[in-house]
Amino acid sequence: MGRKINISKYQGNTVYSVSVTDSYGNDHHLGYWKHFDFLEDIEKRAEEIWANEVNPEVDQYLDGLGKAILNCKEIDKSNDNLREIL
Repeated sequence: MGRKINISKYQGNTVYSVSVTDSYGNDHHLGYWKHFDFLEDIEKRAEEIWANEVNPEVDQYLDGLGKAILNCKEIDKSNDNLREIL
């Protein structure tokens, strides 16, 4: 799966339907837009969604503490600080 922004014509070509797909395949509908002067807003909202995406398979099994620990590991991974603990 990949991240993408989907813009498609809607209701007889008078408005555009806009949605964002995260890396887990979840669609987030951003609404209906009439003009194309909204691209900066869409990109900003897409980046917010992508920065906060959660793996739905992992999310359903974790409690609050488990999610916090997983989040810390992801931050360490992104900073190349994660080391194996034996």
